[in-house]
Amino acid sequence: MKEKKQPIWTKDFLSISIVHFIVFVIFYTLLTTLPLYVIYDMGGTEAQGGFAVTAMFITAILIRPFSGNLMERAGKKKIMLLCVIVFTVSTFGYIWAAGFTTLMVLRLLHGISFGILTTATSAIAADVVPEERRGEGLGYFTMSMNLAVVVGPFLGLTLIQFVSYQYLFIILSIVMTAGVGCALAVKTREPSASAPLQKKKLSLHDLIEINALPIAAMSSLVAFAYSGVISFISVYAAELGLEKVSSYFFLVFAVTMLVTRPYLGRLFDERGPKIVIMPCLFVFAAGLLLLSAAQTTLLFLTAAGLIGAGYGTLLPCLLSLAVQSTAGHRNSYATATFFMMFDSGIALGSFLLGVIVSYTGFSLLFLYSAGFVVLLGAGFYILFQRHSATPPEWEKEAGASGR
Repeated sequence: MKEKKQPIWTKDFLSISIVHFIVFVIFYTLLTTLPLYVIYDMGGTEAQGGFAVTAMFITAILIRPFSGNLMERAGKKKIMLLCVIVFTVSTFGYIWAAGFTTLMVLRLLHGISFGILTTATSAIAADVVPEERRGEGLGYFTMSMNLAVVVGPFLGLTLIQFVSYQYLFIILSIVMTAGVGCALAVKTREPSASAPLQKKKLSLHDLIEINALPIAAMSSLVAFAYSGVISFISVYAAELGLEKVSSYFFLVFAVTMLVTRPYLGRLFDERGPKIVIMPCLFVFAAGLLLLSAAQTTLLFLTAAGLIGAGYGTLLPCLLSLAVQSTAGHRNSYATATFFMMFDSGIALGSFLLGVIVSYTGFSLLFLYSAGFVVLLGAGFYILFQRHSATPPEWEKEAGASGR
C-alpha cells in the first residue's frame, strides 16, 4: 500500500513563507524606490542613489557568515524573532529619516537584521517541511522570494505615483507589523537544551560552505549584471518618458517567470543544470540588449519579459546547485554562503554601476551589461566542463530524480 505523503502546507510552513515574502517585499520596494527618493526628493546624485541601495547590502554581507553559527547557539526562532523586530523598527525609522546620513544609518541597521533574518527563515523552512519532500517544499518556499521580486517594485513604483514617500514608508511599516505576527506563530524544532554547545574558536568552516563557493561566486556575477536593472530601471524609465509604465516592467517580468518556470524546472531535474542555465544566460543577455535600445513601451516591456524568463529562472537554479553541493546538515551554511555572494554582487553592482552610469548613460550601461552576461556564459560553460568527468552532487541528484 502506498504511504500517504506528509503535508507541506502546514501552519508553520505557511507562516514562515509569509514572513519571508513580506520581508522581501519590503526589501525590493525600498530597493527600487530609494534611488528615486534620494535623487528627486533629497536632491542627491545617482551615485548617492546607488549607495542608498548598497549600504544595506554591506552589513547584510558582513553578518551573513555568522548567521548560521548564531542560530546554532541561540536557536533559530529566538534569532528570527529578534531580527524580525529589529527589521520592523528599522522600517518605521524611514518615516522620520530627515537627511542622507540618517538614511544611511538606517540602511546599515536594516542590513544587519535582513542578513540574519532571511537566513533564519530559510533554515526554519527546511526544518518544517517533511524531510522526504524537502526539495518540493523548498521550491514552493523560494517562490515567495521570487514573487516579492515582482510585488515589491510594482507596489513601490505604483504607490509613489499617488502618495508621498513618507506615506509609502508608513504603509510598508504596517505591512511589516503583520510579518511579526506570522513570525510569532511559527514553531521550530530546536536542539535539546541538555546538550549545550561547547565554546570554541570560530573557524572558516563555521562561517562559509567551501563546496558551495564556486556556484555562489558565479551567482554573484549574475547578480552584478542584474543590479543595474533592479536599482535603476525606474530612473531609466523616467529618462525615456515611460515612468507611467515602469511599474509594469516587473509585472511582465513576473508573468514570463511564472509561465516558463514549471517547464524549465522539470527540465532542470531531468537533464541537469547545463541545459537550463546556458540558454537562460543568453536570454537574459538578449533582454539587457533590448533594454539598452528601448525607446517605446513595447520594447521596454518585451525586454522585461526576456529578463524575467532568463534571470528569473537563473536565481532558483543557482541556489539549488549551491544547496545540493554539500551535505544535508550544512544546508543553512550553503544558503548563507550563496546569499552572501549574491548580495555582494548586487551591492557592488549597485554602487559601481551608479558611478559608471553618470559617465555612460543608461543605454550604454545596459549594453555593456549584456556583453558581460555573454562572457558569464563562457564562464559557466568552463565550470560545467570541469565537473563533467567527476559530477558534483547536483548532477548526481539531477540524474537520480529524472522523471
